[in-house]
Amino acid sequence: MDLWYFEKEATQKGYKAIAGIDEAGRGPLAGPVVSAAVILPTAFHDPDITDSKKLSPQKRERLFAIIYARAVSVGIGIVDPVVIDRINILQASLLAMAMAVKNLAPQPDHLLIDGTFPIPSDLSQQPIPKGDALSISIAAASIIAKVSRDHLMQKYHHYYPQFDFPQHKGYPTRAHKEAIRKFGCCPIHRRSFKGVKEYI
Repeated sequence: MDLWYFEKEATQKGYKAIAGIDEAGRGPLAGPVVSAAVILPTAFHDPDITDSKKLSPQKRERLFAIIYARAVSVGIGIVDPVVIDRINILQASLLAMAMAVKNLAPQPDHLLIDGTFPIPSDLSQQPIPKGDALSISIAAASIIAKVSRDHLMQKYHHYYPQFDFPQHKGYPTRAHKEAIRKFGCCPIHRRSFKGVKEYI
């Protein structure tokens, strides 16, 4: 399988700067949704790059540093739980993706987006279901988004240690749900989500 297939296809159509976009954190009960947009140089190659969910935390951290060092540009978009509760997680994810694209410099002229939905942007774009396993640019963005979000959740631990966010990153594990039952919710919990709203 050629992970450059969609990038090559876009290049053949005349696009010069192609960005892959992905998000991390749609499923958790706490914390922001974080998106990343990545433009890779055409000579970029690393055999370990794939969907971030298939990688160990150690490999993700190593690839995170490599991608940041070698990418043409990396953009991050973060939407916090207050906005997630207001506009819903799908719209928040798409908003975070659009923010990530706006934070790229130089700006891309074509977007490869993980999933089935276009994002709010006037740029040429192509949603690709399971794109994080099919496009190297999206796979790189999935790694950046996942590691960036994990780092944020580790920082939140200093403020809310009772929830042990470094262990589950806000996802609905048994330990996390038990902590919510015991301590209630904290300011970064998503109050519209089942598993949280019952304890407000």
